[in-house]
Amino acid sequence: MSPSLLIPAIIVFTAVAYQLGLKRSHAVAGPDGPRSLHSRPIHYAVMVAMACAIPALMVFAVWHSCQSTIITQLVVAELPENIRSLPANRLNLVVNDIRNLVVGNVGVGDTVKPEILEAVDHYRSLSATSSAAMAVIVLLVGVIVALWARSLITPELRARNHVERIVRYFLILSSSFAIFTTIGIVLSVLFEALRFFKSVPLTSFLFGLEWSPQMAIRADQVGSSGAFGAVPVFAGTMLISAIAMLVSVPLGLMSAIYLSEYSPKAFRAVAKPLLEILAGIPTVVYGFFAALTVAPFIRESGAVFGLDVSSESALAAGLVMGIMIIPFVSSLSDDVINAVPQSMRDGAYALGATKSETIRQVVIPAALPGIVGGILLAVSRAIGETMIVVMAAGMAAKLTANPLQAVTTVTVQIVSLLVGDQEFDSPKTLAAFALGLILFIATLILNIIALYVVRKYREQYE
Repeated sequence: MSPSLLIPAIIVFTAVAYQLGLKRSHAVAGPDGPRSLHSRPIHYAVMVAMACAIPALMVFAVWHSCQSTIITQLVVAELPENIRSLPANRLNLVVNDIRNLVVGNVGVGDTVKPEILEAVDHYRSLSATSSAAMAVIVLLVGVIVALWARSLITPELRARNHVERIVRYFLILSSSFAIFTTIGIVLSVLFEALRFFKSVPLTSFLFGLEWSPQMAIRADQVGSSGAFGAVPVFAGTMLISAIAMLVSVPLGLMSAIYLSEYSPKAFRAVAKPLLEILAGIPTVVYGFFAALTVAPFIRESGAVFGLDVSSESALAAGLVMGIMIIPFVSSLSDDVINAVPQSMRDGAYALGATKSETIRQVVIPAALPGIVGGILLAVSRAIGETMIVVMAAGMAAKLTANPLQAVTTVTVQIVSLLVGDQEFDSPKTLAAFALGLILFIATLILNIIALYVVRKYREQYE
């Protein structure tokens, strides 16, 4: 039985176990009904359903994850000696060919050796046997454990405690997945970055003013031995992000204040959803808008004043990125401002404060921790944006503070370094992990600063 059929079968068995547990709880309740039970009948039913589903899914997960490896080893063990004695890399190619033939991926005109065809048939036979055995054992385990759990149901059984304990363990496991995933990402980036820093000194990477990771043809070119000075890349990231924040923070915050404090309810009900539509527009659409509309407008406007504006500029990317980020700042700030208790506003009005004074001196300071969190989310969104920068600001790593020139960002360089067939042993490819590590550290510092600001201002109102 394939996994696509086995999972629904487990769901059906779990539903049946739920009904068995529910009926059993009513049967043992006696003449007093559910009042004589320690827990509600639904808790007994959920306990039996969990007893069916959890062991079955665990057996399925372990079996399914080990099945391919074990079958491959059995098939390799049956191959002729001349194939089994091949070097590891060539033997892996043979195994890949067998797997491709099993799923039907074979090119027209390809000639397959008889021993490989025999291995393919053996693989299919073992796979079919394993799938059938897995289905029987998984369902049998679920049924046996469910019947055992059903037999335990008595009026004194603390089913609610058992169910809540299992749910708590599940929540802990879910949280652990998030934590370990984050740790795994950080460690993978860190290890690859350390490999890069073995080839390129850390000081050259952090303080170098030339970024040219590609291999040059002539020895007199900058990139002949690789130039990995990341200052132009990080300068471009900060320049575009700063422009975006100068656009999004004032507009987003002011719109949030108006929508939450001044606008009529009918206008707010229409304006806020329309504003949040901006967050759902794909970034590639913003990129086209920046490249085809905003960048030519800036270039033509600069020509009127005699300014030399590049066809791709940090100003065009920053302006459009700021427009894209407005909903993040506005929506989060609006929710936080609305969460400020009305009693604080009423108290300010009772002391003679005007509406604007109440907003500036009471509402905004009370909502400042949430506003800072929204701005931090917007900064992270700006730093991680790629498509708008590629299409509107270019990929040239220039060390400049002129927003009318073409620049690039960290995320754009990471994408460009990892696109296509790459050797993960060269400094060119490993530079992407070094950029990612520094970007992670910078984002962490922003979080620490934001946390400090939140705690400092929160102390005044708690």
